[in-house]
Amino acid sequence: MIYYIGALGLIFIGLFIIMTRHNLIKMIIGLNIMDTGVNLFLISIGYIRKGTAPIFSKPGINPGAMVDPTPQALVLTAIVIGVAVIAMALSLAIRLYQHYGTLNMRKIKEQRW
Repeated sequence: MIYYIGALGLIFIGLFIIMTRHNLIKMIIGLNIMDTGVNLFLISIGYIRKGTAPIFSKPGINPGAMVDPTPQALVLTAIVIGVAVIAMALSLAIRLYQHYGTLNMRKIKEQRW
């Protein structure tokens, strides 16, 4: 239960940062925090207290006591996608700074073309 609260806390902190900050770098950091919260939530869904690894090499292991490996595989994929999204967002921030001379989204919206 505590993992769900922590994950939702990270998601809401990241969402709050994205919605209230105007600096593009801070918004990207908020996106990264939100991504971490979603990954923690997915991992906590597949968690079983005192669960074992999903390997059937030992005889007599109860399949109900095994940790679900599907959320773990999804999170590994989500981490790779998250790194690519953050790298793309940072490269976009660099290009915006070179073009407009600022990372403040309000000033960029005022300058438009």
